[in-house]
Amino acid sequence: MRRHLPRAAAGAALLAALVTGCAEPSADPRAAATPSGAGMRFCPSPPEPQLPPGTPCIPQDPASKYRENHAYRQEMELTEQERAGAREKADRLGTVLRELATGNPGETEVRAAVAAALGLKPNDIEYRAGAQAGPTLRNLAVAGGTGKVCVKGQVTDSGTATAEVSGRTMDGTCLPGLGGH
Repeated sequence: MRRHLPRAAAGAALLAALVTGCAEPSADPRAAATPSGAGMRFCPSPPEPQLPPGTPCIPQDPASKYRENHAYRQEMELTEQERAGAREKADRLGTVLRELATGNPGETEVRAAVAAALGLKPNDIEYRAGAQAGPTLRNLAVAGGTGKVCVKGQVTDSGTATAEVSGRTMDGTCLPGLGGH
């Protein structure tokens, strides 16, 4: 009596044979990239020890890597018409923040006042507060907007309130991310 492998098992055996292949490891171009056969590596920067002449490596540009790593913070471009359409909201936000800076309102009160100035709902307001410096509102950043147009405001540690029109960041927020790891 002959036993037949089920079709699935036969297919798996064939797939395993195909995946493992039979090529000579030295035929892989990555094996010859470095003397140790470890593959390509990045070219050292000028202050680092240099590779022997003729050693292949991948060039790197630290400034380019930094720009790429922080691209999420870049703001979307706004037309002058988009900026002009939001300037009145920025003026209202600046006035509200100057009034709030004379007291010590909580987050709920700040969100409500900022939302009213910008014509938004309190939950649509981005709110970031640092450590309080005294009995009045300090170290605060707020923002909100529609589409790619944002209006941002802040109250500094010294109590100065400012507001401006800006583009939404590439990651979709009005306040840029804090970053860091």
